[in-house]
Formats: sequence, structure tokens, C-alpha cells
Amino acid sequence: MKINGITDVFFDLDHTLWDFDKNSELTLDKIFKMNAIEVELNDFLSHYRDINFQYWKLYRDAKIDKEVLRFGRLKDTFVATNIHVPDAMVHKLSNDYIIYLTDTNYLFENTIEILDYLSLNYNLHILSNGFEEVQSRKLLKSNIRHYFKTITNGEDIGVKKPHPEIFHYAVKKAETEISRSIMIGDGYEADIEGALNVGMDVIYFDTNNMNIETDVKQIKGLIEIKNYL
Repeated sequence: MKINGITDVFFDLDHTLWDFDKNSELTLDKIFKMNAIEVELNDFLSHYRDINFQYWKLYRDAKIDKEVLRFGRLKDTFVATNIHVPDAMVHKLSNDYIIYLTDTNYLFENTIEILDYLSLNYNLHILSNGFEEVQSRKLLKSNIRHYFKTITNGEDIGVKKPHPEIFHYAVKKAETEISRSIMIGDGYEADIEGALNVGMDVIYFDTNNMNIETDVKQIKGLIEIKNYL
């Protein structure tokens, strides 16, 4: 069923449009080889994904800063995989990761098609918890920056989704209203519950097949947005 009254569509970026897992895996493989770190990548990734998620949750809740996140997620994963890497090298790897992360910019299937489709009738925006300098490069180097009227990152105002303030800030920046806006993202707590708590409509993109039992609109692929908008 099509949703009426919407003029502005807010997208999360990582895990929603930009394929973070695929791009991150390629980047880690690259920097390990560059720095002669012997690691079985699949084993590393099996630990890294959950550790990275936990660090991002701490960062989102303002319990750590981005430097702690960048260092800690790698350090803890090396410990979990029983690989000794000196702290100085972990710091170098964390910096290299940020430098090379946007060398590959795989997008989710149908990203360009759905952005072309939506841009005919809606104002499009990015609302992300990511680091401003990295998110900007992702958008530019994946050739999707031109679709978006505004870009809002958590660093802009010092709070992250699901905090209500970032949604109000993004809507004001977009020169629109909550009642005319919809949030599309993969993070159920950050994107979906955060938006719902300020009265914004939502579409949950279940990229990891979490199959959460919820009454909110859900999609398994971006092209399904056409069912609602």
C-alpha cells in the first residue's frame, strides 16, 4: 500500500545503501597484506563483526569516542583470534582502515534504481551515525552524493540515532516536517525505534534476515520500497 503525504525520505547509509560488510572485508584483507599481518580472514571476521557492533553501540551511546572505537575493535578481535599484534601496529591498522575503506564502494542491489525512482517525487536525505569525513567519501566515491538534498551525521551535533535530537535536527536541516518524513534503515533500535519515537514513519530494511516480529513496514531488498512509495 502506498504511503500518502510523504515528501522527504531519510536513508541510513551503512548496511542500507552502502554495503559495509563487503567493503569492510575487502579493506581489512588489503591492510593486513600491506602490513604483513598473517591472519585467517574468515576467522577474524567471524569475531570482528560482533565486536565492531558492540563498539559502535558504545560509541552511539556516547560511552567511548571514535579513537577508542577504531583501536578497540581491532585490538579485541586480535585477542579473540589469539594473534599478538603490538599496539603501535594496531593503531597503524586502524588508521589504514579509514584511509582505504572507500577504495571499494559496493552498494546494495538496486540502490541506483531505487534512488532514481524516488528522486523523481521526493527529497532524499542521509541520516547516519557514521564519521563525517568517511561518510562523505563513501557518498562521493560511490557516485550517489548527488541524489541527496542534505547529509546529517551524528558528529554534526554530538548525538547519534536513536536520540530524538538527531531526528529533529535532520528534519529541520531538510526544511521539512516529521509528519512528511520517512526513515529507511537496517538498524532496528537506532533507525526504526528512534524514528518512531519522534513520530516519523519508517521502513525497516532487514538486511541480515533478523525476521523481527513487528508491525512496522519491512523490506528484504531495496526494490521493495516501490511497494510503499
